[in-house]
Amino acid sequence: MASGSKHFVLVHGACHGAWCWYKLKPLLESAGHRVTVLDLAASGINLQKIEDVDTFSRYSEPLLQLLATIPPNEKVILVGHSLGGLNIALAMDKFPEKVSVGVFVTAFAPDVEHQPSYVLEKYSERTPSTEWLDTEFSPSGNKTSMFFGPMFFSNKLYQLTSIQDLELAKSLARPSSLFLEDLSKEKKFSKEGYGSVPRAYIVCTEDLAIPLNYQLWMIQNAAFNDVLEIKGTDHMVMLCMPSQLFHSLHQIATKYA
Repeated sequence: MASGSKHFVLVHGACHGAWCWYKLKPLLESAGHRVTVLDLAASGINLQKIEDVDTFSRYSEPLLQLLATIPPNEKVILVGHSLGGLNIALAMDKFPEKVSVGVFVTAFAPDVEHQPSYVLEKYSERTPSTEWLDTEFSPSGNKTSMFFGPMFFSNKLYQLTSIQDLELAKSLARPSSLFLEDLSKEKKFSKEGYGSVPRAYIVCTEDLAIPLNYQLWMIQNAAFNDVLEIKGTDHMVMLCMPSQLFHSLHQIATKYA
């Protein structure tokens, strides 16, 4: 890779897939960066079904396998959106030496003091069930599967994003899970692993899915090296304001990678 060129690995959130980065990927590539987008298990065009993915580690396997193949002298910039914050935290915990910085984009951000499920449990406590609108929850093996409904997509996730991207999302979305049952039994992320990697948070001010005050609470709870803010964007910043997200990522990359 050319000097100044970084390797970004972009990790989507629940019910989404690699497709949601289609605007951001070319922006990063045209700036000379290398970009890997991947589908987590049972997401996007990954052939697994959510019924068969019983743990958060299995759900994260495509990301963990990718990091296992990164040569020892190379580092990536991990970018996690929404639930993807927990996937990148797991990857940072297992491969801290391969990550120059973890970037949480309006994402769930765990700490090293509590179980990995803590930020999801706190979120559930403060989110009345009515806020989930037409999201469907159903038992699936040892976990609860979750599928965002059309109202949830348009009112909570894509309220400021173009109607074309909303339609794309509704046609490509797949059932997912928060894997709460599994994450509540997992050991804490370690200070030596996850806790040793620089972390940056990108705040999205008009997010109705993970509201601003909850983003700020997580930032305070998990102690971040850097916090950037993108004003006027909903939850789907990579579709709503891709160039602003590109500039924020570029700024973080320049500092840490």
